[in-house]
Amino acid sequence: MPSTITTTVEEPLQIDLSAPLKNHPSLIAPEPEHCPGPESNLAGQGDACAGCPNQSICASTPKGPDPDIPLITSRLAGIKHKILVLSGKGGVGKSTFTTMLAHAFAANENNMVGIMDTDICGPSIPKMMGVEAETIHVSNEGWSPVWVADNLGVMSVQFMLPSRDDAVIWRGPKKNGLIKQFLKDVEWGELDYLLVDTPPGTSDEHLSVNSYLKVSGVDGAVVVTTPQEVSLLDVRKEIDFCRKARIKVLGIVENMSGFVCPSCKHQNRIFKATTGGARKLAKETGIPFLGAVPLDPRIGMACDYGESFFDNFPDSPACAALQGVVRRVQEEAGIRDGGE
Repeated sequence: MPSTITTTVEEPLQIDLSAPLKNHPSLIAPEPEHCPGPESNLAGQGDACAGCPNQSICASTPKGPDPDIPLITSRLAGIKHKILVLSGKGGVGKSTFTTMLAHAFAANENNMVGIMDTDICGPSIPKMMGVEAETIHVSNEGWSPVWVADNLGVMSVQFMLPSRDDAVIWRGPKKNGLIKQFLKDVEWGELDYLLVDTPPGTSDEHLSVNSYLKVSGVDGAVVVTTPQEVSLLDVRKEIDFCRKARIKVLGIVENMSGFVCPSCKHQNRIFKATTGGARKLAKETGIPFLGAVPLDPRIGMACDYGESFFDNFPDSPACAALQGVVRRVQEEAGIRDGGE
């Protein structure tokens, strides 16, 4: 009999971008300049370690990858395609885009789709998917996702909070620990697509997801931006992160590329692409341009009510644009229609 889970998180781990996850020691002083890294095989032995208060701690810490990595890999073995959704700047509609991408994939009844919300401090996916009041259930198989439809499930920290207004005030390691539990303990089952919605920037959540998923494999990342240079500036940093982390960038999506009048369907450019927008950036960086999705005020309304924009407004130009983006994502990830 499933039961409601309590909000408990295992002792988390610190994440190292350039290596498999390892146990991070409890340091008594800040890491010095040129530190090889507490998880490094040279920890406590390098030239920079001489005189460091942490030297004996680092030298005595057991080295080796996180023993839970095989468990995570086994748990995710039934997921065919894993796609990260990233943005450098907050407020560009990344989570909204994630929900619409999920609905678009799930429109094919043969597809099983999941969303993992790793925006720990600002979880908005449950509200947009209409499952804000749900809670996590646990069984012998593990944590059960909250199912929006027969073929669309969601996992988010929001389901673990006593109230939707409760703030999550956590430091990086605790966030990492919850993300690890999402990957290790959630029984996703057989999925065609797992979309991982991330917070803005290049922070702990991104490092955790990349490190934990590295062994099981990630198809790549979709980067969302708006046309303005102030957004593109941060997207360049996101692309640099992906390259350093060896994450394939499937392409760039320009969100809010214009305004669609719900009555006459005419489009106006509200946010001017002063430096050429996402299309020019894609050309400059050699990254595929997946498409431009216009603003439609009904998108916000659908998200507020937790309903599918695709089902309710199939005639919107934004729907047609998103369907084009879905096809391009599948092409760049080498996915044939149907999830193969």
